[in-house]
Amino acid sequence: MSHTQSRAGKWLYTGAVAALLASSSLYAQKKIPAFEMSSLDKQYTPCQDFDNYANGGWKKNNPIPGTESRWGAFNVLDKENKEVRLKGIINDISQKTNLVQGTEEQQIADFYKSYLDVNTIEQRGLSPLNPFLAQIKSIQSLDDWWKACANLSRIGISSVFGVGVEADSRNSVINALYGGQDGLSLGEKSYYERTDESTQKVRAEFVQHVNKMFAMADWKAANIGQSILDFETKLAKLQLTNVQLRDPVATYNKVSIAEMDALAPQLDWNSYLDISGFKTDSIILQNKPYLTEVAKLVAGTDLDLLKNYLRWQVLTRFAGVLPGKFDKEDFHFFSTVMRGTKQQKNRVERAIRATDGSLGMPLGKLFVKQYFPESSKQKVSEMIENVRTVYGERIDKLTWMSEETKKEAHKKLAAFTYKIGYPDKWKDYSSIKISPDKLLENIVNTAMYRHGEAIKKLGQPVDKSEWMMTPQTVNAYYNPLNNEVVFPAGILQPPFFNANADDAINYGGIIAVIGHEFTHGFDDQGSQFDAEGNLRNWWTESDRKNFEALAKKYIDYFSSIEVLPGFKINGALTIGENIADLGGLTLAYHALEKSLEGKPAPKLIDGFTWQQRFFLGWAQVWHANITDAALRNQIQTDPHSPARSRINGPLPHLVEFQEAWGCKAGDKMVLPASERVVIW
Repeated sequence: MSHTQSRAGKWLYTGAVAALLASSSLYAQKKIPAFEMSSLDKQYTPCQDFDNYANGGWKKNNPIPGTESRWGAFNVLDKENKEVRLKGIINDISQKTNLVQGTEEQQIADFYKSYLDVNTIEQRGLSPLNPFLAQIKSIQSLDDWWKACANLSRIGISSVFGVGVEADSRNSVINALYGGQDGLSLGEKSYYERTDESTQKVRAEFVQHVNKMFAMADWKAANIGQSILDFETKLAKLQLTNVQLRDPVATYNKVSIAEMDALAPQLDWNSYLDISGFKTDSIILQNKPYLTEVAKLVAGTDLDLLKNYLRWQVLTRFAGVLPGKFDKEDFHFFSTVMRGTKQQKNRVERAIRATDGSLGMPLGKLFVKQYFPESSKQKVSEMIENVRTVYGERIDKLTWMSEETKKEAHKKLAAFTYKIGYPDKWKDYSSIKISPDKLLENIVNTAMYRHGEAIKKLGQPVDKSEWMMTPQTVNAYYNPLNNEVVFPAGILQPPFFNANADDAINYGGIIAVIGHEFTHGFDDQGSQFDAEGNLRNWWTESDRKNFEALAKKYIDYFSSIEVLPGFKINGALTIGENIADLGGLTLAYHALEKSLEGKPAPKLIDGFTWQQRFFLGWAQVWHANITDAALRNQIQTDPHSPARSRINGPLPHLVEFQEAWGCKAGDKMVLPASERVVIW
């Protein structure tokens, strides 16, 4: 689940959860079992290894397809949404004739057509890149290079510095400009620093990859792969770690443009901002020392290398939509070497996903018309309000928090807002020019549209109705700057929500997801934002220390989990998601328990109590297989723990799990009371 920041209801039901979306055409097509008994592997016991007990059978029966690097509940549902439902929508549109230029149907149909037109892509070669390559070729000074960086940023091409627009963390009603580190091809600085054999192999493969891409482009540059790696390694040494980037206070450094000039006089910041289109007198920097040091780095780097670095950024950015040899080599390195994916999806499936990637909201409008009725919003609202009630009760029972801080926590909880399914209003995309025979230009034009939207936002009031995910996305998020939780229609399907399932399974699924997103408002990052979404300390000093001590204990717990030889979970990187999982499980369980008050206990289903089925519901949400390469990549770059650890990790901290399955002291899924962590 995403935690974004670019960065008192009544208990209305036991059976109401199962009524959600029951009338939807999405569910009318087929009934999906609440929990497949074939998913179990009884060679394991729940108290020794709950993941393999609950999911071992599923894992054996669902090997990773060759086109994937991981395969689990998210991937299966995402494939259904994109390669079945969106495919049907796109195919229907593509069969229409005389579509009007600028309409969403014309844009979708022509983008899709341009991706499938392989012959034209091959014939055009690298010529669509000529406008960008010509500017790079004309560079004769560091100032020219910096202007080229600014120009390329408008279409999403990285250089050593990146900018973006979102709400000012200390004044969350106004949009501000943010700036920070960028430009690493491997994505995270640990790839340039680790000395283990597998990471060294990735770097060696990267050198060969760059060499091959330049050779295929017929660009002459001696030892270019090693030169790019060496430059990016120097760049990586200047950057903050992904753990350091989690600190919203340390990474909030608002400076004037004049101060930027003083911090990095080698670079013309007024020119950069003017070319990129951002009119502002201030910017919020992640890290002021980085600005100073990166300016020194580029000023001391050979200009030919800087030009080749930009050529590389252009080539790698668009490789997937260039002639087949570039596409194939790009897939080989970034998908096979880095993530263990054996083969590409077929061209049609990739065309659907590319269309979704560029025109996701127009597609989303059509998706929800067919698959998410308006009536569903009310049912999800009821769920959310029930979780809010339980969260308030949990706050009142905390022993480590004072009444003063509890009062502020309640204030923040009461101010939570939420969005369900899809936006209440849709943006106008008619200005985007999409042609049936110019794929790369289509991608550039959609990127320019997004950049233009950012320019229009800067300095303006925040539009709190805006969505950061498309409706068909299989995910959810909490936005601390809006103090809101958001649940796209795409995730409100099995196994997260199943209209045919018993409440225990759904509480372990969608209710735990809702609780997870609520808890992000009170994790290591979200807890630093107040009810209005401003970065402000609302804690007493002693309460903050108590929270940080609990978080540190949970960090150390996850940091001890080794997922592959030499690769342990980074507890500090994953702490936000781990706290949210623990909180989501806790809230969902007690919400289910509360819904049953005064009612007869539910009957056994397949021999399991409702308590046991709750945890089976949690386990099936996260069942997954993953390649070793993808697992190594996740450990280094992803703030989420691997799926197996999201299942087994929090459960030993829950006495409810121990009681549900009759676990005893000494079992692997049981921790002594002194080692358990209870935060919310």
